Amino acid sequence: MATRRHRMREYIFKTLFQWDFQSDVDLEKIAENELNKLKDEKIRKQAFDYVAGIKNKIIEIDEIIQKHLENWELDRLSVVDRNLLRLGTYELIYVPDVPIEVTIDEIIELGKTYGTENSGKFVNGVLDKIAKDKAPKEKFNL
Repeated sequence: MATRRHRMREYIFKTLFQWDFQSDVDLEKIAENELNKLKDEKIRKQAFDYVAGIKNKIIEIDEIIQKHLENWELDRLSVVDRNLLRLGTYELIYVPDVPIEVTIDEIIELGKTYGTENSGKFVNGVLDKIAKDKAPKEKFNL
């Protein structure tokens, strides 16, 4: 049984995934369609906060991801992997109360569900590097 926060991440991922294909559509409109499916009001609000945060930091997030990709370009990644990395990077750096291991494990699981057989391993490697380089030091003690 998926936890409420796992379902939240799943819907955030689906929102980002759709936005990647429909960049002409406002992210908030896509988020309303997806995130309103979350029944728990607190989780739904947190999901909207994540999406707003990702939108506000998207250039910085993409630059961080690109810096940690080896022999890859961000725009050449699969839409699944790119948006899993965006969600994971945002949570690693900007969400102070989620342990690094939880973020990485959750993104790996989403990669296994929505990506290719290599997605889990790929996002694990990139997020691990990002965590070591960019995560706030306090998160290493959670």
